Amino acid sequence: MKLKFLPVATSLVALTLLTACGGEMVKKEGAKPMAEAVSLNNEDLYEVHQEGRIYIFDDRAVYEDFLQVGETSFRKVRIGAGPKGETIVFGLTNADKKKMSGVASVDMYDGTLEAADPFYGEMRIEGRIYVFGSLAEMNGARVVGEVPLRYTDIGSGPKGETVVYALNSSNKKVKPEAMIERFHKMNGMK
Repeated sequence: MKLKFLPVATSLVALTLLTACGGEMVKKEGAKPMAEAVSLNNEDLYEVHQEGRIYIFDDRAVYEDFLQVGETSFRKVRIGAGPKGETIVFGLTNADKKKMSGVASVDMYDGTLEAADPFYGEMRIEGRIYVFGSLAEMNGARVVGEVPLRYTDIGSGPKGETVVYALNSSNKKVKPEAMIERFHKMNGMK
C-alpha cells in the first residue's frame, strides 16, 4: 500500500521544496532569486591607496588582514588601470580567488554592480580615512582625490588618523552622526 503513495508523496515533497525556495515555473525577466540577491556582497567597499597602487576589498575581514599585514593572499591585479595610472589590486576571499566574474569589488569598480542601500565605504589615502555613504561619492573621490563636501574629524581614527566623512547637498549642513557611529562600530571604537 505504501508503494502506491510514493510517487504522490515524492511529487508533494518536490512541490513543497520548490515553493519553500521561492521557485517559480516562469521566471520573470530581471528578477533575481533570493539566494542570489543575498550573495551580491555590495553593501560595503574598502580601499587603500599606497605606493602607486589602489587596493580594493569587498570583504571586511580581508581588508582588516591587509591593514595588519600590508598584503593580501589572493588578488586580481590590473596594472596601470587606476584613474591616474595606478595599479589596481582587488583583494579576494578564498571563495572568490578562482572566479572569472561575479566578484563584488571588481563589479562595483567597473560599474556593473550597483551598491546596496544602505552602503558603507572606507578609503585610506595619505594618513586620512574617508568614509562614504554612497558608491558614487566614493568613485568621485577616487578620481579627484578629495571630497568636495565633507565633515572632517581630526585625529579621531583608530590610530589617530584624520577621518573625513563625505557629505552631499542633502546633508552638508549637519554633523553626520549616523556615519560617525557606523565608522566607530566598523573599526571597533567606542
